[in-house]
Amino acid sequence: MPLFGAHLSISRGLHSAITDAVTLGCETVQIFTKNASQWNAPPLRDEDVTAFRRAAVASGLHWITVHDSYLINLASPKDELFAKSVAAFADELERAEALGADYLVTHPGAHTGSGEEAGLERVVAGYEEALARCPGYKVRVLLETTAGQGSSLGYRFEHLATVLDRANCADRMGVCFDTCHVFAAGYGLATAEDYAATFQQFDDLVGLERLNLFHMNDSEKPRGSRVDRHAGIGAGEIGEAAFRRLVTDVRFRDRPMILETPKKSADGTDMDSVNLALLRLFASEARAGGD
Repeated sequence: MPLFGAHLSISRGLHSAITDAVTLGCETVQIFTKNASQWNAPPLRDEDVTAFRRAAVASGLHWITVHDSYLINLASPKDELFAKSVAAFADELERAEALGADYLVTHPGAHTGSGEEAGLERVVAGYEEALARCPGYKVRVLLETTAGQGSSLGYRFEHLATVLDRANCADRMGVCFDTCHVFAAGYGLATAEDYAATFQQFDDLVGLERLNLFHMNDSEKPRGSRVDRHAGIGAGEIGEAAFRRLVTDVRFRDRPMILETPKKSADGTDMDSVNLALLRLFASEARAGGD
């Protein structure tokens, strides 16, 4: 069975995300290590790193994942922003490594008018430079599929393949497959035929062996909208059937699957609990049925 988890807050301290994940019955977890909407952050304190690592070991969680800052743009044609982004991404690598994280999820960035090919060249150069500053690190960088808003890269599987094929650090990289983003970018998931075709395309262009992690999000917006709006499992345009297929797909039985869905309902219900329960139900029904 896949490993289910959620992106959780560190507002009460880094280690609190581990505690909350255990309370939710998670097998995996994703966090930010700092405010994702700010460039600067104080260095991680030794006592916080120690508390996080101890909590992580005691929890039994697998594939602990960090998500990088939203401000980083390695595709930028502006030299100053590119250099700032490389430095910021190297810092994200250092923070993730210090915490013992397995994965660092990152968006490829936006070309802001320079064109997709020029943007991809910058992305490759950016990851190469940042990773060269962090030799020997164990944390793996995962390129996240994107919805394709504005000039964002990563909304086509070809973009991911280009980066992974060209980068001299590709052995330290992989892919995070976000269901909402892929659907919003125009790939089908809702029907059995579309689901099969999408993963066949991914395998042909990128390779399923490079798919390390899933972000499990339904989509408020229709297929091909190129608008990134997450919805609860089965509560959006993708629909419940696609998630049933995904959690029972034997190719992904050991992959971490992490929710980034809305946290609260209108009446205050904790929706992480609800969505995790749904995923577990889908998986258990398949086992009971002999799948």
